[in-house]
Amino acid sequence: MTVTPAELAPLLKRLKLGPVLDTLPERIALARREQLDYPDFLQIILTDEVGRREHRRLELRLRQAGFEQVCRLEDFDWSAEITLDRRLLDAACSLQFLDRREHVLLVGPVGVGKSFLAQAFGYAAVRAGHTVRFAPADRYFREMAQARVDHSVDKTFRSFLAPDLLILDDLGLHRLDHQQSIDLYELVIARHRTASFVITSNRDVEEWLGLFDDPILGNSALDRLANSSYQIVIDGESYRQRLSPHRALLEQREMLDDPTAH
Repeated sequence: MTVTPAELAPLLKRLKLGPVLDTLPERIALARREQLDYPDFLQIILTDEVGRREHRRLELRLRQAGFEQVCRLEDFDWSAEITLDRRLLDAACSLQFLDRREHVLLVGPVGVGKSFLAQAFGYAAVRAGHTVRFAPADRYFREMAQARVDHSVDKTFRSFLAPDLLILDDLGLHRLDHQQSIDLYELVIARHRTASFVITSNRDVEEWLGLFDDPILGNSALDRLANSSYQIVIDGESYRQRLSPHRALLEQREMLDDPTAH
């Protein structure tokens, strides 16, 4: 008796293996063509399902990370006119800082690619099986402020403690008030030596102390960050400016006006 895929469908769905049906006819045809025995056929079916589940988990972790865009290290414009310590960058790219519960601090002027690199670290971390959350620093402070109104401070704070890697983007856009200083201090203290940060800022790390309303809190938090982090300083031309359509049009005109530019 030959059982058809349609007849198998109810059983597969009860076992939560419904997606197997998508490729089952092709796999049956392969088994017949290659004269596979039952264990080999079963291995192919199960390998397909494992691959599908891993892909779904990856997509879920990427959605949960909340990236603004998909950024990959291989897509960064390494021809850009920027300066940074490539040894530090390569060390951070290895993601070993996650295993050691260390941090990466990316500092430099607006537009040099800090946020891109931070999200690229996050994307690589997700692919390596880590949990990641990306959040502009101001969003963290807003969510904590709203949590105090909603009486959900513990739940909200735990959501920032949970991921293996927390990316705080654009820290230091403005000076922190008293409560924000406490919120940042408590976040750094709670994650220190238990999970990792990637933090981007337009300000040098030496300037971060001035962001805190209370210098004692600031010193305590920054001492932990500074002494367990890769501090990567990026300087150079604005990454966003290089992608500007206005600039591209001007450069095109300059090439047309100057035949020697070719």
